[in-house]
Amino acid sequence: MAVKLPSESMRGRRAPMAEINVTPFVDVMLVLLIIFMVTAPLLASGVPIELPESRAGALDQEQEPTQISIEPDGQIYVDDAAVSDIELAATLAAIASRNNAPEGPSVFLRADRALDYGRVMLVMGELNRAGLNRISLVTTSAAEPADDAADEEG
Repeated sequence: MAVKLPSESMRGRRAPMAEINVTPFVDVMLVLLIIFMVTAPLLASGVPIELPESRAGALDQEQEPTQISIEPDGQIYVDDAAVSDIELAATLAAIASRNNAPEGPSVFLRADRALDYGRVMLVMGELNRAGLNRISLVTTSAAEPADDAADEEG
């Protein structure tokens, strides 16, 4: 005795499916998950700097601060855009004027540890002149060993 399939019993018509095939949905979700996992680390600041260490705790932030980075050769970056010494004052004044918070915008200053102290003070002086007084100096925690220090010890 031959077993009839549901599609054969309807005389050429297909029976409606009672199940939803979720395999394509799961495939798309896994691809999106992989894309987000790969791109999320790339969203961090792109200027590589060896930061000094500190035992201070991290600050809570409710809005995205402006990041100013100074490379070991003295090149200044505001967020990820290179800025010359001449353009720095105008750029900082624009940052100060676009934020209408009563305490002013928050600025993270990231400077390489090998950098001359006078170069950092030049940038801090321009920040003060522009009225940006909420400045946080970014460091690495003392528990996190720097990449170069680990290479020298091992």
